[in-house]
Amino acid sequence: MLTKRIIPCLDIKNGRTVKGVNFVNLIDAGDPVALAKQYADLGADELVFLDISATLEGRKTMREMVLKVAEQVNIPFTVGGGISTVEDVDVLLQCGADKVSINSSAIKRPELINELVDKFGSQCVVVAIDAKQIKGKWFVHLAGGTIPTDINLFDWAKEVEKRGAGEILFTSMNNDGTKAGFANEALAKLSTELNIPIIASGGAGTVQHFIDTFVEGKSDAALAASVFHFGEIPILELKQKLKENNIPVRI
Repeated sequence: MLTKRIIPCLDIKNGRTVKGVNFVNLIDAGDPVALAKQYADLGADELVFLDISATLEGRKTMREMVLKVAEQVNIPFTVGGGISTVEDVDVLLQCGADKVSINSSAIKRPELINELVDKFGSQCVVVAIDAKQIKGKWFVHLAGGTIPTDINLFDWAKEVEKRGAGEILFTSMNNDGTKAGFANEALAKLSTELNIPIIASGGAGTVQHFIDTFVEGKSDAALAASVFHFGEIPILELKQKLKENNIPVRI
């Protein structure tokens, strides 16, 4: 059985790690390179860096950061934010990233998924989907969750898989930053209907939430930010608990 992955997420703005609730009220959470090294040393399986401002300056900062992270860590890491071309991806992979995450750009031009898969392979391509449950239905949102669409989460996820993406990173905007648990019902539906790995994001607050998303949500990996950044859940301790609950993890 494949081991379940624990993935700290670092949202980057102006070269710093930030964290908010429901995508707003951001506070500083530290230096991303130092945090990355710390997480790698503490047993994280992978890392995700998302440049949430992705301005021109942000891209330059991101490239420099990716080079530094690649020097410091020995675990795979994914970079996302403002990626819209094959060239963008080429630069980040050459700087040392293992995978890239695309979101709004994939919705605006779905062929981008095919282009990236053709050039770099599906194992490099993660499609991030931010969605919100409104009156019982899940709708995809763009631009860091700020622009609603009428696109159905499950329809879009199936298209993403069909176009060759290697993984889906699903963030529930309803759960994000609330520490009230992951959106396990939606995650279970994604995991059941698709054949590619699903990364759960949004809502981690306790060890039990991680157990629940692997058992009830059928998630392949769980991503979290503030519970790791502020030392609320030590990664090794979390993995020991998962193991005690017969959830396969790498320790």
